[in-house]
Amino acid sequence: MKRRIFCATVPLIASLTFAGMAAAQTKWDFATAYGPGNFHSKNDELFVKDVDAATGGKLKITPHFGASLFKMPEIKRAVQTGNAQMGEFFLVSFQNESQIFGVDGLPFLVSSYDDAFKLYQAQKPALQKLLDKQGQILLYSVAWPPQGIYTKKPIHSAADLKGMKWRVYSPTTARIGELIGAQPVTVQEAELAQALATGVVDGLVTSSATGADNKLFENLKYYYNVQAWIPKNAVTVSKKAFGALSKAEQDAVLKAAATAEERGWKESKEVDAKSIAALKAGGMSIEPGSAQLKADLAKVGETVIKEWTDKAGAEGKAILDTYKAAR
Repeated sequence: MKRRIFCATVPLIASLTFAGMAAAQTKWDFATAYGPGNFHSKNDELFVKDVDAATGGKLKITPHFGASLFKMPEIKRAVQTGNAQMGEFFLVSFQNESQIFGVDGLPFLVSSYDDAFKLYQAQKPALQKLLDKQGQILLYSVAWPPQGIYTKKPIHSAADLKGMKWRVYSPTTARIGELIGAQPVTVQEAELAQALATGVVDGLVTSSATGADNKLFENLKYYYNVQAWIPKNAVTVSKKAFGALSKAEQDAVLKAAATAEERGWKESKEVDAKSIAALKAGGMSIEPGSAQLKADLAKVGETVIKEWTDKAGAEGKAILDTYKAAR
């Protein structure tokens, strides 16, 4: 009789132990819009692994790549509302919410990764404050490679862009399209290849990495590496979700985030060179851009920066002043 009781108790104990382990594990969903092969996604995946290792599996983060959980424009809001605990989004796409989100999309404000990082440091306090008000914590932010112009036909000046169906992804790219006389068309990255194949757009400004990832050489023939600006993605976490973690788990997340940011910026530089090589190998003509084109774009940049500064007010001016002082 005693033996039967013991045998019955063993699976019960095992079941309770398993239930206790399951209860102790916290699960987060991490929404991002880029495919698993993108360098941002690979960096995110390493972040997830670092957190898993540092917390002994107590915090389990599941990344959802390729806009499979939420579409790009929905990700930031999903984190704010708690529908996803973490998310990655393109900062400049939300400039209409606040000019602070758009500072790294200002044309020809920075000319190198070093400058872009200094601008990020100038922007960061205001960005953290803004996200905090929206119920989010900034974990890390990683730059894309510099933005260049992709076209079907050769261009020698801004006048050659007039009338072009111009893909835009932010208020700034839309405004640039207006200033050069192009026809702005909003297209998210996940829909870019189809938009090009069907003729919805026939020109755009984006990074070498986006061009290589989406094989833009299949529909476009020229890449002008004018290095117009160096925008960033931001990875955020819900304040509520982060606050529910233990101190040790919070520290693990923040340490992994700092590592991801450093790693991501380094990788961005390497990806730029590899991506340009991939574009060339795909048959795309890689051009630096004529002196006239660069001069025309610089004038457009001056207009855009002035308009941004007027809208951003004292906070925006403080960011630019801090950045200029650091250069």
